[in-house]
Amino acid sequence: MDYSGLVLVITFFALLLLNVPISFSIGIATAVTMLFTIDFAPAVTTVAQRLAGGVNSFVLLAIPFFVLSGLIMGRGGIAKRLIECAMALIGFLPGGLALVNVMSCTLFGAISGSAVAATSAIGSFMIPQMEKNGYDKNFAAAVTCTSATTGMLIPPSNILIIYAVASGGVSIAALFVAGYLPGILVALALMLVCAGYAKAKGYPTAARLPFSVVFEKVKAALPSLLLIFIVIGGIISGVFTATEAGAIAVIYSLILSVIVYKEVKMSEMSEILLKSAETTAIVMLLIGASSAMSWIMSYVNIPQAISEFLLTLSENPLLILLLINICLLVIGAFMDMTPAVLIFTPIFLPVAEALGMSPLHFGIMIVLNLSIGLVSPPVGSVLFVGCAVAKTSIEKLIRPLIPLYMAMIVVLMLVTYVPAISEFLPNLFGLG
Repeated sequence: MDYSGLVLVITFFALLLLNVPISFSIGIATAVTMLFTIDFAPAVTTVAQRLAGGVNSFVLLAIPFFVLSGLIMGRGGIAKRLIECAMALIGFLPGGLALVNVMSCTLFGAISGSAVAATSAIGSFMIPQMEKNGYDKNFAAAVTCTSATTGMLIPPSNILIIYAVASGGVSIAALFVAGYLPGILVALALMLVCAGYAKAKGYPTAARLPFSVVFEKVKAALPSLLLIFIVIGGIISGVFTATEAGAIAVIYSLILSVIVYKEVKMSEMSEILLKSAETTAIVMLLIGASSAMSWIMSYVNIPQAISEFLLTLSENPLLILLLINICLLVIGAFMDMTPAVLIFTPIFLPVAEALGMSPLHFGIMIVLNLSIGLVSPPVGSVLFVGCAVAKTSIEKLIRPLIPLYMAMIVVLMLVTYVPAISEFLPNLFGLG
């Protein structure tokens, strides 16, 4: 790394410390470094070209579609039906309400593609319900926050699409399928912690419902769950691409929320479309700015320097992967997922490939790692939403969060060191 690299790093972190928005910090740091490297006119032109080029991708068209479908379904009564379905299926088990919370957040996060939406939609019902039944409010909020992150792994997931772009061409279909087992493992690990915690505290369980009631609750939630199978089934079978799947998800969510469930009125669509446009604009600005930064980092050889440094630290691949995970956990605590994936994939992916890790396996590892960052102070966005919903503080949430956090770390280590967890399903479907 030469002086240009130091300028980039120092400028970027200085702007972050000054509370400059992340997208502007990335863009300004990139422009300053370019000005330090070449003359003004070509520097400005190059930054502009890289900003535009970063979002000039057919694959990225899937993001606004999935954002819109997620917002529609978030208002379409999906959360209520998923909670009732989960309650009917597992509410009678030890720690039943906590398990219902995990299952509901996992399903809603997968359907909506948003951990924040899952935390808000599920948490606004489940946290008061758990507190009413004797659960500690902070524990309930911690369960909601951690389980909501599983939607980052279980498709349709925007962050997996972004990783596909950042990695230079990993199949979105393969990534979508690869995320299932790790996402389910995280949910199961959280459920084990919840069951143990509830048993130790003596929390009550719900009565087992008759089969007819269970059947009705599952049937009511089935149309919502069907979206996952439509999207993945169509992509795997080659009927449509990920971008086309996003458009189909919008049509399906509209029919479900407006016609079937009648929870969304057409008069509300202008507000939903505006919110969708705002969210998409933020994501696309981050992608464009991060793409420009990735280019300048490659230009001044930062990824190569870091790769060489890590590979000279040890000849043990297990140790190097552990160091990468530690770095990403720290990064995730201070940076949002989208810029983190776009900036650090070009840095760490070459190291992972040098160690024999496939880009597909690394993609699941980095997304799971940065998902943990969503519930890590001081910047974890999901953590802030969970605290707002539960009307509590981050300080009070830390203690009940620790065992759940550790469960996620255990799954992260399994995913890191057991490639089959990520690669089994893609290989099974011929996508690996």
